[in-house]
Amino acid sequence: MLQIRDLIWGLLLIGCAAAIQVEITPAQGEISVGESKFFLCEVVGDAKDIDWYSPSGEKILANRPDIFVSRADETTSILTIYHANVDNAGIYKCVAKNGEIEAQATVQVKIFQKITFQSAPSPQEFNEGDDADIVCNVVSSPPPTIIWKHRGSKIQAAKDVRFKIMDNGHLQIRSIKKTDEGMYHCEARVMARGEIDFKMIKVIVNVLPTIRARQSEVNATADTLSSALLACDADGFPEPTVTWTRNNIVLETGDKYSLNEDGSELVIKDVTKVDEGDYTCIAKNKAGEKAEEVSLNVFVQPHITYMSNQSASEFDEEVIFTCEASGDPTPTISWSFQNRQFTEGEQASWTRPDKYESLDRNIVVRSHARVSSLTLKNIQFTYAGQYLCTASNSIGQDNQHMYLEVRYAPKIQGEVTVYTWEGNPANISCEVEAHPRASVVWFRYGLQLPTANSTGITIYNTPTISYLEITPDSQNDFGSYNCTATNVIGTESKEFLLIQAEVPSAPEIQRVEPFSSTAVVEFEEPDSMGGVPIIKYKVEWRLHGQSWTGKEYDAKDDMTRITIVDLKPETAYEVKMSAINGKGEGESSLPRAFTTEPVLSSEVPPPIAATSMARKGEPSAPILEVKGQNGGESLKVNWTTQDDGGSPIERYLVRYKAKHVSDWKPQLRLPHNSEHVVLNALDWNTEYEIHVVAENQQGKSEPGIISFRTGTKPTVIPAVDSGSGLGTGAIVGILIVVFFLLLVGVDVTCYFLNKCGLLMCIAVNFCGKTGPGAKGKDIEEGKAAFTKDESKEPIVEVRTEEEHTTNQEGGGPTEPNETTPLTEPEPAAANTTSTVVNLFPSTATNSVNESLSTAQSSPTSEATTITKVASASSSPQNSPVAQASLLKANTQPDVGPLVDLSDTPNVPPLSSPTLPVSEPVSPPSSNVDGSQSQCGPVKAPDNILNKDLQVDGPTKDVPSALCTDSTTPAQNDGKTVKDGNAKGETELKNATAEVKTVPNEAPQVNGNESKA
Repeated sequence: MLQIRDLIWGLLLIGCAAAIQVEITPAQGEISVGESKFFLCEVVGDAKDIDWYSPSGEKILANRPDIFVSRADETTSILTIYHANVDNAGIYKCVAKNGEIEAQATVQVKIFQKITFQSAPSPQEFNEGDDADIVCNVVSSPPPTIIWKHRGSKIQAAKDVRFKIMDNGHLQIRSIKKTDEGMYHCEARVMARGEIDFKMIKVIVNVLPTIRARQSEVNATADTLSSALLACDADGFPEPTVTWTRNNIVLETGDKYSLNEDGSELVIKDVTKVDEGDYTCIAKNKAGEKAEEVSLNVFVQPHITYMSNQSASEFDEEVIFTCEASGDPTPTISWSFQNRQFTEGEQASWTRPDKYESLDRNIVVRSHARVSSLTLKNIQFTYAGQYLCTASNSIGQDNQHMYLEVRYAPKIQGEVTVYTWEGNPANISCEVEAHPRASVVWFRYGLQLPTANSTGITIYNTPTISYLEITPDSQNDFGSYNCTATNVIGTESKEFLLIQAEVPSAPEIQRVEPFSSTAVVEFEEPDSMGGVPIIKYKVEWRLHGQSWTGKEYDAKDDMTRITIVDLKPETAYEVKMSAINGKGEGESSLPRAFTTEPVLSSEVPPPIAATSMARKGEPSAPILEVKGQNGGESLKVNWTTQDDGGSPIERYLVRYKAKHVSDWKPQLRLPHNSEHVVLNALDWNTEYEIHVVAENQQGKSEPGIISFRTGTKPTVIPAVDSGSGLGTGAIVGILIVVFFLLLVGVDVTCYFLNKCGLLMCIAVNFCGKTGPGAKGKDIEEGKAAFTKDESKEPIVEVRTEEEHTTNQEGGGPTEPNETTPLTEPEPAAANTTSTVVNLFPSTATNSVNESLSTAQSSPTSEATTITKVASASSSPQNSPVAQASLLKANTQPDVGPLVDLSDTPNVPPLSSPTLPVSEPVSPPSSNVDGSQSQCGPVKAPDNILNKDLQVDGPTKDVPSALCTDSTTPAQNDGKTVKDGNAKGETELKNATAEVKTVPNEAPQVNGNESKA
């Protein structure tokens, strides 16, 4: 039995062992170097152990970092190969065991190298002309095929010997050029797997710098705070950097040197002589460097290093000036005095001594090397003054002045003869040259002037001239005057003559050229001027046997012609002339006869072919004269018409144009009395042609023609700020408008905020308005005048027919306000009246104001309170007594009794005073014990009474405020306050006034109602 059971179990175990199966997924694997991959081993059947074995037969343990084995569950095991390399290739085996029974499966793992670019840097740089080796290292298994492309085309070494693909896959370019620069395509292919990859490599060809100096030599001037610029231009790829060196020392930006951004320009500041020399410009880039030298030549302006002033006395033998100068190139030295040069081109050379002598041998110049001397011999006083030493070379020049002081005796100069006449002051000038300065004294007849008896003599002295002013009174004042000048060197005297002036002699008339209505008189100046200038000429003409007609003409320089006008045609005249000077009018010349020309008609040709004579009765051509104005942009044309042709000239016709154009400007017509015209807005620097024609009734004259060129336009410096071009008036107007708007804004602000200003004044005085916010202010003031009324007595309002409020006119219902009672009033006795107290002091005015105090009343109450108060000039209401009456309104009535105007049910009196009205009662007087004395009733003005109460019959007198004794207690029990004025009360009660009770209505405030 036991054997059978064991047999059965054995068969089961064998069946189970035979049932174990192992399968690896995937069945085979290819892994690229560096990649990771896992394999799944699945067991069918019961297996206790599942193990993996490497290609070497070793069991793979779980702790290996590159190959990892893990058991997912009882039937599954996973083999993971991380970052595979070629050593991981081989056959891996998965073995499943269950006791002695095992099953296994294998998988072959192949490791291959993908295309990998181990070294293909970009960019790769080469120097122009070198053999370039473009690196592209590629590995794969199997080894790849390398293909090179450039600019989209495959490089074929067989066609271009400059290109060669090396065994290692590199591309070689022999003598690479700048044109070979660009992107190169390195492509690797593995045909067995169809794998392909590529790399783009940028090839840069660097070019060795080239350098060129802008100037190989630069000249500079020393000691002038000037700078020298040394510059070189460099080219290459990449852009070369430029540096400057001197004596192998690199120059950098600082106090002495300055470099621009790329270093191509070197500025040497404040050049001195020590900066002279060679400077090296170096350009450097990746391809190499180049250098260029620039020479700096520093020249020195001439500078006079030594000079000296000299002094001498007149007639000394000689004076020597010395002048020394430095400079590079060596300067030449010349001398000058005033406008006289002492070298005349024969300046000494610097290789041998030389000299220059003047013609009179009194001035000698000697020069040697950098020194020159000027020798003056036989010193004269005219040698005194400023001598100029000039040192010059090709760079510039230097000037220095030296002074020669010559001491000499006075030298007197000036006009010896002076002309004047009695009463006319004259100055005798004594000009004195002397060194040292001389003192001047005037003498006459051996007596020093002025004497005690001399009159009309005044002496004025200046540093070089002494003036003797004489106003002769008689012939004795004429004669000789002596001027004596004295200094430490010597004395000199000179006689001056004061001569009596005479009237001029007669001028000589040379010829008279007559025309039809004018004549030109040509004359010569008088032989004798009389010692003083001629100021006028007088010309007189007449018909034979008639009186002379004369006219004076102001004398001008070189005046030899005068034209007389307003003559009659074909008329014989005589003319004579005389000259006038300060002394008076001289003799007249001999009369000279002439006859004016006839006015020729158009049919008769002129008998005389005179160019100046008028033809056919027309005026002669005007004689023109042009003067420039306003710097040359305008012209003033003056004219003179010698002959009017026998009839008055009616007008002048003026036209003009620029000579280079053909069109004339619009013709100008000027009246007959015109003597000139001003032509404005002309072009600058333009020649104009001007024609002027005189016209009378006979026709037009020949044109007077003149040409004139306008001035050159001056250079104008443009303004910094042209602005908007507004004129001064426009700017002032804008400012005024802005200022006015500002004032209006301020006034409106004051009107709304402070109730003041111009608008407030207009609103109050002209429009009757109280200003914005007045209504609210009135209500607040009125509210302050009340205290809370627990009696709930209605406040009523009385209006006359003339009074209307805004709400009444609109017809709409009025709305309650702060003073409207919110509870129904209690019924009261029929004859109950309210007490009105004047709460506020009235202002010092004589005006009469009206006040209506209105309160809401219930529908069942129509009691009406009527009050009327007239303003007084003063108010004692501010006294303690008045203030006490405010607080005790029911105990101290100070107004007249109130009148019951209706038969409505009576209401109880108010416990607090109603609104005060504008008419104050007479102030009560307080006695010693605090009681108030009675005062008489005050009658309101008729016009006020009639306004408040309109009746059908005659207006009744209503008593205004009755004063009662303070000892009389107030009636608060609903009874009417009685006094001695019952008659007035009855009349007021019987008056048929229009009384309106306003239920549920707030008091209306308008312009006729005053503030509470």
